[in-house]
This record gives sequence, structure tokens and C-alpha cells, in this order.
Amino acid sequence: MKKKLFIGLILTLVILDLYGAKISQAQCEAKANKGYIFAGGECVEYVAFKGDKKGFLNIIVHGTWKAGTNILARYAPFAETININTDITTVAIALPGYSGSSTNHFPALSHKGSKKLSTNKQYVKFLGELVKKFKQKYNAKIVTYIGHSAGAAMGATLSGLEPSLVNNFALAGGRYKSGKKGTVHISDYLNKLNKNTKYLLIYGTRDKISKPKVTLDFYKIAKKQGLDVKLVKVKGAKHLDLDMSDPSVDAITKMLDNR
Repeated sequence: MKKKLFIGLILTLVILDLYGAKISQAQCEAKANKGYIFAGGECVEYVAFKGDKKGFLNIIVHGTWKAGTNILARYAPFAETININTDITTVAIALPGYSGSSTNHFPALSHKGSKKLSTNKQYVKFLGELVKKFKQKYNAKIVTYIGHSAGAAMGATLSGLEPSLVNNFALAGGRYKSGKKGTVHISDYLNKLNKNTKYLLIYGTRDKISKPKVTLDFYKIAKKQGLDVKLVKVKGAKHLDLDMSDPSVDAITKMLDNR
């Protein structure tokens, strides 16, 4: 019996290690110098690459992966590339349930029972709180949000919920129109969008998850709405790592060179 309890305890610890754990604000702040920040009730792990341009900040947000994925191992090189190309401080974040981030209030984007957190209004509000914390931490006046897949969808929605929070959005392989009842998308907030915000919509011609039509249709809506929007076509690109493709990186760099 004791052996079974011991094995059960070990399995529980392993699961917590893989899929996130509860981390208090005090515990999080004690790890602040190791790449953690407390925002919206969650302790979020991130990597940062410092740039010389003062008042600017790039924030990279990933999409849906299996719970417990070490997302920063994938995104640190991408963040460093954007930093080198723009000379702007660039952070890549691990949302709750990924890398060393907590699961105090939210599980990972992909978890048993639901994969729709990216269309949950409370989750998008949490993302807004996270952006505000980074904006404050780096004393940023101009913020560029770079999102892929679910990260792109949430970023777009955030631009409707808080129109003055972010200045530029580079959105790769996202979704932009409402689907099921109770979900939120940027299409729900078209009349609230800031006309001074710049949008870069990136799509891959071989993307099966966010098909080209999804981005092309929203591009037409955005243009009709009078938004400052540009379209980037990545020929032959699939959904995975679309944000990291050379045409995507070049377009993001060009957008920031013009600021």
C-alpha cells in the first residue's frame, strides 16, 4: 500500500512538472531575476533579448501546443532573431501551462476538455494584463505584438478589447471571425479598433489549419474598415513555424524599420 502511495506521489509530481503548477505571487517575484513575471494572477516564464532602441518593445506569443511543452526552447531563437534585426528589446512568453509558467487560473491552451481558451474573453483579458506588465517593466511606449495561430487570434481580439494598448500587430495563421456562441474574435469589435494601429496579416499557401481564405477574407474586411493593414503571402508555407519563415521575419523587420 505504501509503495502504491509513493508511486502515486511521484506520478503527481511528474504531472505537475510537465503541465504546470500553482505558483504564488511571492514565489514568482522571488524568481523575477530568472525570467519570470507575475501578471493577471499567473507566474509567466519568458526570455528577453535587450535592444538599444529606447521606448520600444516586441512581445512574441505562441499558439496552441500540447500542455507542458517547453515553448521557450522553440521561441528563444526566433526572439533573438527579431531582436538582432530590429535592435528592439524582444520577449517571448510562455503562456500558462507551458515551460515554467503557472496554472493558477488557466490551464494550457490545449488541455483535456477544451482547446478554445484563445476565444475566451477572460483569457484574452489576462493576456492584456500580461502585455501591460511587460510594457511597464520595459518602460515601452511603442509595443509590437507578434503572434502565431492561437496567439495571433488572441492578439487580434485584444486590439478590439484594448485599442490603445498595442501599436503594431504581426499576426501569422490566425482566426478572426466569430464561430460558436460564447467565443470572442476581433470581428466582434470592428467598430472599436484604433485606426492608427498597424496590422500585418501573414498566411501560408499550404496552411491547412488556418487556410489562406481565413486571412484573405479578414484582410478585405480590415481594408473596408479603414485599418492600416498589409498582407504577407508565404508561398509553400504550412501552419507550423509560419511566423518564423523568412518572408514573415522580413515583413516584421520592415514594419518596425518604418516606425
